[in-house]
Amino acid sequence: MSTVTEDLAALLATIRRPGDFVASGTVELLAPSLDVEGVGPVALPLLPAQARALAAVAEPAPYGRGPETLIDPKVRRCRQIGPDRVRIGGRHWPRTLSQILERVTEGLGLDGPVTAEFYKLLLYETGSFFVSHRDTEKAPGMFGTLVIALPSNFEGGELVVRHAGREERLALRSDDPAEAAFAAFYADCVHEVLPVTAGDRLILTYNLLRPGRGRAPQPPDYGAEQAGLAGLLHQWRAELAADAEVPGKLIHVLEHAYTEAELGFAALKGPDAAIAAVLAATAPAAGCDLHLALLTIEEHGIAEHVDDGPRRRWRDRDDSERLTAGEMIDRYASLSHWQRPDGSASPLGDMPAEEDELALPDGLDALVPDEEHFREASGNEGASYDRTYRRAALVLWPSDRLFAVLAAAGLRATLPQLSAMLDGWEAAGRDPASAVRADALALATEMVRAWPEAPAAWADESTEPGEAGRMLGLLARLDDAALIDRFILSVAVPGRTRKSDNAALVAALDRLAPARAVAMIERFVVENAGTAFARCANLLARAGAAWGADRAKGLNRAAALLVGVLWETPAVTQPAPGWQRPTTVAPSLVLDLLRGLSAVDETQAERCVTEILADPVRYAPDAVLIPAARQLAADAPRTPAAARLIEACTGHLRERVAQALAPPADWRRESAIACKCQHCLALATFLRDPGERQWMLRAAEPQRSHVEASIRQAGSDVDTATLRKGSPHTLVCTKNQASHERRVQQRTQDLKDLALLEAGA
Repeated sequence: MSTVTEDLAALLATIRRPGDFVASGTVELLAPSLDVEGVGPVALPLLPAQARALAAVAEPAPYGRGPETLIDPKVRRCRQIGPDRVRIGGRHWPRTLSQILERVTEGLGLDGPVTAEFYKLLLYETGSFFVSHRDTEKAPGMFGTLVIALPSNFEGGELVVRHAGREERLALRSDDPAEAAFAAFYADCVHEVLPVTAGDRLILTYNLLRPGRGRAPQPPDYGAEQAGLAGLLHQWRAELAADAEVPGKLIHVLEHAYTEAELGFAALKGPDAAIAAVLAATAPAAGCDLHLALLTIEEHGIAEHVDDGPRRRWRDRDDSERLTAGEMIDRYASLSHWQRPDGSASPLGDMPAEEDELALPDGLDALVPDEEHFREASGNEGASYDRTYRRAALVLWPSDRLFAVLAAAGLRATLPQLSAMLDGWEAAGRDPASAVRADALALATEMVRAWPEAPAAWADESTEPGEAGRMLGLLARLDDAALIDRFILSVAVPGRTRKSDNAALVAALDRLAPARAVAMIERFVVENAGTAFARCANLLARAGAAWGADRAKGLNRAAALLVGVLWETPAVTQPAPGWQRPTTVAPSLVLDLLRGLSAVDETQAERCVTEILADPVRYAPDAVLIPAARQLAADAPRTPAAARLIEACTGHLRERVAQALAPPADWRRESAIACKCQHCLALATFLRDPGERQWMLRAAEPQRSHVEASIRQAGSDVDTATLRKGSPHTLVCTKNQASHERRVQQRTQDLKDLALLEAGA
């Protein structure tokens, strides 16, 4: 059973011929010479006096009705001058006409040589027109008409061309007098010239001829393909609504290469242009949006050496010749630089592209990389390669699923998109009933629904808001309480935020009813206190500071829950062995606990201090409590809990300041060497000796390294150096006064801290 991407690829493969029933544009005009019998040289842009002179020598233009040629000003009102009386010259004119024919050939979808036979010079004066009609064949091989509007000043006179239920309206004018406007269309197209409302317009008309015999060219007709495509897109939309496994967007990779600068619907060539035209005509009626984008694919994999026969000398070998791409490890494809069919840029950001979305028969493996780089093996890494592909692609998705498509693209795409939408809404005055806000709300709803899973405890060390924090900020700007409630319940409460998101979380909670906000924080603490205690403490502290005393009292249950977790956590009174992770916490946790609890329930805050002081290993005085006390000392007024903690830290500092601070009297040093091997026992004896300052160990490298590790682990006051003479080398161990120097530095800091903490007592 084929998939929608396979069916789309097969259908688009039948569309090979670009073009349309009409082609138009402007071209630079390098002053051709125009000479008319009876008038002489005609200046361009056309002057009113010369327009009158041309009218005097011209004749009324007839029209054909069956075999008859008639003149009727009710059907056609304009004047003509035959080709035998008009001479067009100038050195640049052949090149200008050639450029026009080249664009006409491409625009009409022709694949062979085309010539233009000058037919008549037409003058449309004010009031001139030509009702709807078809051109008759005026020369063998004629299949169409080319009109070139020479520079002149006029208004009105639009050329209207119709074919197969479609209509193109062309102004045939340029505001630049150095340009000429042109249009070409197939002879069987019905067309008319609307009345010129002011001024005069001078037109060169040509018969478009196809040399040789055979059927005359016809406008490209992809009616059957459009019908098939419409049916396919309708079927895809129905399947997508019922089956989550159906791809949410369809991607057709174009054949030709296009640079980022030239990417646009107007720049597409050959079959790419034909396919884009068919999709552009079909997608809206099928309820789908069409975009052009740049598809970028990046691959990384294992490189393999090529067996290239007998080894050549190294200097003759080239790394890129000796390595080839092997197994692919990673591949990432993304879409960017979006363009709409009307040529305007789209505000869409980068969006991932999945392989099951590609309407490409052989998938990504059929593409040839634009860049390929190989790296030789180094260190523990083997040889590898990186590849980059860049292709233009047409992308389709159902119009009513735009926001689902964006949400599926991931937060890297949707967060900037939602922010830009809110910027526009706010700049326009924040009308709650505006379509922009409705779109922003629809996108935000899809983002919440598709929010990715994340570990419960991640990146709490970061100071920058994460994706959840950014989303909370956007939801607060959107000011939809129901969606904020849903996001907090489905993302924040289950622990999928980080501590740095708490400021945005408190701001978002302010958009809810006070009782609901309190209930949310209680649920957050219940769900996360055991695994993310610091995050909960920080949230309580932020809410307590933001809400004020009266409202913060409502958080007493959350405070009790938090302290309950602290109470149930066994105290650590002995340091863990060196191989275990340290159990100390960050000073910011103590700050958040005391500030948050004091704002909510001072009884719980003092209970918290009791628990903290009973756990001197986890809440180490020097690493945790004193840094926290420095900041608590600046709070005014000091809460009872903060004052109690500061008092404990002050006592600790006074006790240490009272200790004698004198350098060692001899070379005896503390011996805390745990290892009892031969060399470490000798090291311990050396450390206890009051008269020896230096000890040498001549031993193999493993034994020397082991002794150095024992010195580091014990924190011994010993410098080490290796004497690289003889074999084995000698480890030279020299006692120093590092412990005393550290105590001197500590005393200086203790005195500063003591003065700071006592200042507000």
